[in-house]
Amino acid sequence: MKTVYLDQAAGSFPKAPGVSAAVAGLLEHGGGNINRSSYALSTGTGLQVMAVREELAAFFGCSACEELIFTPGATQSVNLVLRGLLRPGDHLIISGMEHNAVYRTAHALTGAGIALSVAPCDGTGALDLDALDRLFRPETRLVMLTHASNVCGTILDIPGAARLCRRRGVPLAVDAAQSAGHIPVRLDELGADAVCFPGHKGLLGPQGIGGAALSPRLARAMTPLITGGTGSSSDSPEMPAELPDRFEAGTGNLPGILGLGAALSYLRSAGLDRLRAHEVALTGRFLSALRGCPHIRVPGPPRPEDRVGVISVDFLRRDNAEAAADLEERYGILTRCGLHCAPLAHRTLGTFPRGTVRFSLGPFTAPEEVDAAAQAVLALA
Repeated sequence: MKTVYLDQAAGSFPKAPGVSAAVAGLLEHGGGNINRSSYALSTGTGLQVMAVREELAAFFGCSACEELIFTPGATQSVNLVLRGLLRPGDHLIISGMEHNAVYRTAHALTGAGIALSVAPCDGTGALDLDALDRLFRPETRLVMLTHASNVCGTILDIPGAARLCRRRGVPLAVDAAQSAGHIPVRLDELGADAVCFPGHKGLLGPQGIGGAALSPRLARAMTPLITGGTGSSSDSPEMPAELPDRFEAGTGNLPGILGLGAALSYLRSAGLDRLRAHEVALTGRFLSALRGCPHIRVPGPPRPEDRVGVISVDFLRRDNAEAAADLEERYGILTRCGLHCAPLAHRTLGTFPRGTVRFSLGPFTAPEEVDAAAQAVLALA
């Protein structure tokens, strides 16, 4: 039985053309470490890494390539920003649609004297800007918001939130785990001070690589999450002041960085606008096929333009986990069932504690695969 992979929100598959070759190329023909040695093998790899950093910095709208920090993924990027900026007595605002990467980290910080507020969202997952506006305090130090929901795909109004933050001089950080590679995510266009992103989802790169794009003012205010060797300022017990070294202690995931560079080259050649149009068309096709079925609930906005390609289905007459198992065993359709590491979002959408069966689409998803998934849902409902 042919399988249909519709779990792109957890990890893209297949990867972009050229990714595996770039990873294997470094492992087979590279060697040494960058920024530590001066022989050609090391400096050559260092130049390749610098090229990827420059491309990513341009992609995310950094004012300088040094403000693009490599991390193992979005979760560490979120921790880098939250733990690097906030101090006892500070106040943090997040939204009711956050993934646990943000929510658990924010909750842990309350034990260190950080006050936390959760801005409500409506039943479709849209951010309530008026409610957000009322949450600001004199001690508000940061607002961190997801850009797109990993449960229902809702795209939050980040520019609107940024306007509120600017009026008060409060930095805005964005969790772009579900938006990077799907829709434009630029610091300058969003009005954000940080964008945290993974490489293995919409950017179509390998696991274990991601990053944080930082504004100059936020980078100056943050302290390092991890300290250690950088290959620079080795005579000092302090981390270097210069970026990106200040936030990149230890040996980075060099194969992952070059793999992500190959993925970015594919995205650039394919065109983000064209890929987005494909995603919107398939999302609309799926939603239209499910519309009107009385035995399921599909949370999130009705218009495909208002979401990324993530569709959750709540089976009202049967257990969602059983439905997900049947989708795989009887139809070969691979999904993800449960709370998707986002209990706040499920509470907002009214699907807690049951969770949902999540279908997530990618640039290589075909129309006939969407049709097969929709037919299977209707048959199981």
